[in-house]
Amino acid sequence: MSLSMYQASVPVLIRMLDNLSHILDKAVKHAEAKNIDPSVFVNARLAPDMYPLSKQVQIATDMAKGCAARLSGLEVPSYEDNEATFADLQARIAKTSAFIQSVSAGQIDGSEDRTVTLKLRGKEISFAGQPYLLHFVLPNFYFHITTAYNILRHNGVELGKMDFLGGI
Repeated sequence: MSLSMYQASVPVLIRMLDNLSHILDKAVKHAEAKNIDPSVFVNARLAPDMYPLSKQVQIATDMAKGCAARLSGLEVPSYEDNEATFADLQARIAKTSAFIQSVSAGQIDGSEDRTVTLKLRGKEISFAGQPYLLHFVLPNFYFHITTAYNILRHNGVELGKMDFLGGI
């Protein structure tokens, strides 16, 4: 049995968004327990030239919603990128997950060869659907979720590998 484009995208994206939401919940609880202003975590970064936690979540959700939309031929939902609190970030994750879940297997399956064109740094770059998913979306998506995890872990939030992987 072969793996469909839908199976390789939507369930994977939803699972990891759920795990990201769980990680953010743990950060909120940690901030409350240690009497830390939650904005410290939302604005935290690993290095001065890296994006803060809020932007990591924004980019991860952008990758997810963009993937589902582009592979299905739908318009990519536009978000303002103005999240400043954990509640804002959770709402963005929930909105993204709801959008992705609204896209059916029938809309995505067969998109292996669909041309996906992106504008990156002022240039247009085109992919076939399968390389777009496997070589662009998923690595970027995992990178930004991993970086969000690492920012929080670096700042003392008690996270482990199972928080990243979710229930297996």
